[in-house]
Amino acid sequence: MSTDSSSAFHGHADTAEHTRLHPHGTLPDDAIARVDVPALLEEGRTRCAAGLRAAVARLASPMDVAAAYHFGWLDVAGGPAGHTGGKALRPALALLSAEVTGAGDGQGLPGAVAVELIHNFSLVHDDLMDGDEQRRHRDTVWKRHGPETAILVGDGLLVLAMEVILEADSVRAAHRAARTLTTASRALIDGQSRDLSYERREQVTLEECLHMAGEKTGALLACSASIGAVLSGTDDRTGQALWDYGYHLGLAFQAVDDLLGIWGDPQVTGKQPWGDLRRRKKSLPVVAAAESGTTAGQRLRGLLADDAKHGSHAELTDEELAMRAALVEEAGGRTWTLQEAWRRRNAAIRALDAVSMPDTVRQRFVAIPDFVVARVG
Repeated sequence: MSTDSSSAFHGHADTAEHTRLHPHGTLPDDAIARVDVPALLEEGRTRCAAGLRAAVARLASPMDVAAAYHFGWLDVAGGPAGHTGGKALRPALALLSAEVTGAGDGQGLPGAVAVELIHNFSLVHDDLMDGDEQRRHRDTVWKRHGPETAILVGDGLLVLAMEVILEADSVRAAHRAARTLTTASRALIDGQSRDLSYERREQVTLEECLHMAGEKTGALLACSASIGAVLSGTDDRTGQALWDYGYHLGLAFQAVDDLLGIWGDPQVTGKQPWGDLRRRKKSLPVVAAAESGTTAGQRLRGLLADDAKHGSHAELTDEELAMRAALVEEAGGRTWTLQEAWRRRNAAIRALDAVSMPDTVRQRFVAIPDFVVARVG
């Protein structure tokens, strides 16, 4: 599958087929192993923290308080809190991509803040649409502050991201970066819409599911991996290669998330066990299993068809959820999805072959997909 046709760059290349090696394309395993990815992500979080807080402070009350609560800066009583957000992968990628051109990561800072704002806009709205009451072991914004405020907070974060980008120092670079950001944001929203519509359909193909994942997750990670370089004045060819890297990384990330959405440890994920099955989501493991042609896959297809035909929203029992999880695994959905995560990890790394960059920067880019896939072993 080629990268998303909605890419903000021209001269699109299918990195899954790309074989030309850049002289810096191969790095020793020990060089990658020396990269402390959690520290890299934490550095990204720290670097963009002040910019995020300044952006959120522009929101009118009570949106500013609700947004600060979502980011973990405030507790339920409105006092200071020591919670941290998610993995901060997107801002770290934005800052790292600025270093591809030799610029300091500070040049990518508006991009780092913007992609984190977009990501959290999607989380606030996703939680409401999915009815999720917990995120990172805390009440979600809609649960704590109400659905109306959650909608407004998400809208506010989306607009703030555009403001932050357009305030970048270089007008030309800001406009190119804004195009990259809006392309990714539209794709993300399209992907979320498809995701919701698939829950009401009897059948969804694996191709449709991958396309949806590419929009919902791949596009914003593609934007994150390229926007810092765009703000630093990179050419379209380099921007496209970094976009392709992030797109495949996003699909690997989504494959892992879909595995955790069924088999993840609630103590780690902060969500209910079998969460995606509870919501009858057509995630990658489920669709892969349903299309497997196996006896277990056929049984699963029948259950999914019944869900769609009868519009059943009755809560599934733990026994029913365990049975569906077992069918997905027996039909090969779990194995296929893990293999797909590794395939996309490899495609992301191949996309870097077309880009000249310092070895230290390349090491960090290559280590990130390994870190993403390692979440499920």
